[in-house]
Amino acid sequence: MSRRHVTFPCEGAELVGTLDPAPGRTGLLIVSGGNELRSGPWSSQAQIAEKVALAGFPAFRFDRRGVGDSAGENAGFGASGPDIAAAIAAFRAHVPTLKRIVAFGNCDAASALMLAGGAGLDGLVLANPWTFEPAAAAAEAVEETPAPTPMPPSVLRRHYLKRLTDPRAVWRLLTGKVKVGQMAASLAEAAKTDAPPSSLAQQMAAGLAGFDGPVTILLAQNDRTAQAFLANWDKADPRLRQCPDASHSFVEPQARIWLQGQILAVLRSLA
Repeated sequence: MSRRHVTFPCEGAELVGTLDPAPGRTGLLIVSGGNELRSGPWSSQAQIAEKVALAGFPAFRFDRRGVGDSAGENAGFGASGPDIAAAIAAFRAHVPTLKRIVAFGNCDAASALMLAGGAGLDGLVLANPWTFEPAAAAAEAVEETPAPTPMPPSVLRRHYLKRLTDPRAVWRLLTGKVKVGQMAASLAEAAKTDAPPSSLAQQMAAGLAGFDGPVTILLAQNDRTAQAFLANWDKADPRLRQCPDASHSFVEPQARIWLQGQILAVLRSLA
């Protein structure tokens, strides 16, 4: 069977999704992060859907309201609960043999799934969850560039420890190619104690606490969003998995294989 595109309603708007059919009774719902299209960065989500379907599991991905091919107003990830619910209903309608659905989301898509308490799904694969508070709406309204999101001191400490053990970074410092003033200010921040978990992180934790299905939390080692999440989370959580030398979207060849393997492991556990 071949990939096909479908439409479905969500609170008066028409959403567009893509289905990769397969015979399995456990399926994968892919939730996009940010304002990304359902294909994902560098078509990563389309590739995941293809691999999953070839392994025997149907896969469904979609554009939420106001993004990509879908109509309606884009209200951000925090208001995407109805979009996720509508996508689940559409997935089941187009694959009536489905018994269980696992959702995968990266960045604020993972956060949206956590805020929704698992959205009635059977399993979650959450990658690099976003825990930063929203940028000031006033700055966006006048089209100002928001200030860079501050990183937790523990993340800054790990960053500078890595830099100071890198001969190239040390050479840049010794040859005057690094702005010493900015570095000193960052080092002063790194010496501080981490603030308590953000209110968003607390809401995410509360949402996830009510979910009874299996949860896997995937962190890309070189991703600062993942590092900030870890600073806001229980580091002893047995659900955490870290991919060495991976960036935010797992674009590295070994990271792609690792990510696909993690998703397939959860699907197979519920098959």
